[in-house]
Amino acid sequence: MQPFEIRRSNLWSLLGITLMEQSEKMALLSVGVNLLLVVIKYTLAVLAGSVALLADAIHSFSDVISSATVLAGIKISKRKSKNFPYGLYKVENLVSLVSALFIFFAGYEIVHTVLFREQSLRTEYLPYAMVGVIIAMVITFFFSRYELRLGRKIGSPSLIADAQHIRTDMLSSGVILCGLVGGFFGWPLDRVAALVVVVFVFRAGFNIFLDAVRVLLDASLDFESMDKVKTAILTHPQVTSIHSLRGRNSGRFKFIEADIGLRVRELERAHHISQQIEAEIVEMVPNVDHILIHYEPEKKETTVCAVPLQKDKISLSEHFGEAPYFYFVTIRERDRFIIEERTLANPFKDEEKGKGLKVSNWLLQEGVDAVYTSRSLEGKGPGYALSDADVETVISETDQLADLLKELHG
Repeated sequence: MQPFEIRRSNLWSLLGITLMEQSEKMALLSVGVNLLLVVIKYTLAVLAGSVALLADAIHSFSDVISSATVLAGIKISKRKSKNFPYGLYKVENLVSLVSALFIFFAGYEIVHTVLFREQSLRTEYLPYAMVGVIIAMVITFFFSRYELRLGRKIGSPSLIADAQHIRTDMLSSGVILCGLVGGFFGWPLDRVAALVVVVFVFRAGFNIFLDAVRVLLDASLDFESMDKVKTAILTHPQVTSIHSLRGRNSGRFKFIEADIGLRVRELERAHHISQQIEAEIVEMVPNVDHILIHYEPEKKETTVCAVPLQKDKISLSEHFGEAPYFYFVTIRERDRFIIEERTLANPFKDEEKGKGLKVSNWLLQEGVDAVYTSRSLEGKGPGYALSDADVETVISETDQLADLLKELHG
């Protein structure tokens, strides 16, 4: 078994710098936005005497701490050392976990404030408070959308977590606005609104907490990414099987390991196929940092041979793509015993263009290892397709199927 390993470090050293700078600037901007929201909400809470606004100011203050932690996590995650050869990418997921804990703490503070703090609304300041809450909602809405879009674009779990965290401000501010409107008309909804905020807070915290824990515990990549990797591997006709396939996240980056069987004879050819598979995986799956492919030639106990036949089904056809039938025979290599025989109609013989290549692909799908023909396919499209799949093409010295079978059985 030969290992083939690709590191994307050099690529990310060129392209990843810009992405990291973007994430750092966004994290710093997030700190500033959250500080602004804290000032707005706390000032309005003091003026209007709203316990819900005061609790939400506490929530926004936890956002400040969380965003600052995100910034620190992004800085640390860039570092690599001998002790951490795979990088410190998981620091970002650790930061996401810490962010979730801050969210839970904010929820606790809201409940504590509602239950134990005595405070009544000042109706003369309620209109100012309502306008201020609307402004805070607008700021939160547009900023969280922008941060979430950037976080998904560059694949940063910490920015995505921070955007989801900030979005809870918009939801909770909407509830608080309803409570202020109710208070303006004399309805005691302020404390009720504060308790409703807790639902949004803990829901966001749980989702972020769960995602971070999955990555930190090396849970498998999501189904969509793993399916893309599997597709990239199986599209190569030389791949006979996937013995194992594993993938995990580390921060925004993905690490993939595959153990595959190849229908090849030469080690250099197997190495080239592995390079092609790696390139396709990187193209199909974003943020792949590390790929490790183990491959080994497939040791087959049987060989499947295909022979183009004429209409009589007993004579070899001089044409490949236009042959009416193809004869398939499965031979056991140990004693050259014929295990199975079948004759199938050529489904592409009436095609106007590209029938030779289509027949070649069809034969590959049937698992053919060798093709016996009356004329050479060298220098032709079907010959290239079969050779690329490591299928042997043999020029038969006889034009009769019975005589060819004697040679194969021989």
